[in-house]
Amino acid sequence: MQIEPYLFFEGRCDEAIEFYRKAIGAKVTMLMRFRESPEPPVCENAGNEDKVMHCEIRVGETTLMLSDGLCQGSPTFQGFSLSLSAADETDAERLFTELAEGGEVQMPLAKTFWSPLFGMVADRFGISWMISVGT
Repeated sequence: MQIEPYLFFEGRCDEAIEFYRKAIGAKVTMLMRFRESPEPPVCENAGNEDKVMHCEIRVGETTLMLSDGLCQGSPTFQGFSLSLSAADETDAERLFTELAEGGEVQMPLAKTFWSPLFGMVADRFGISWMISVGT
């Protein structure tokens, strides 16, 4: 069994894909736009044909699924965080800085009893990330 997060960006998915490519090295493995669907589109607003119906990205060994959802303009991400394990402290600082660009630091990177470096940040889309270095 596997759990794969599915994140809905409500019209900002292309922006999110590019942001995660740069920030955390995400690689697109699949992308389908609403105009490419064999079924009638879910996004009925005119002009949404080029929005992302479904996308899969790989970050390390993890697959994240992304979509523009109903293209309503305001993504809401609450009640969860994505945890990202950095290779070392330098990597943690780089990832934290990239994800914080346009976002909000929730807990600055610092040494904790479980990690040499741990911090929390909400990115520009409102997704909460926990960055840590393994012991």
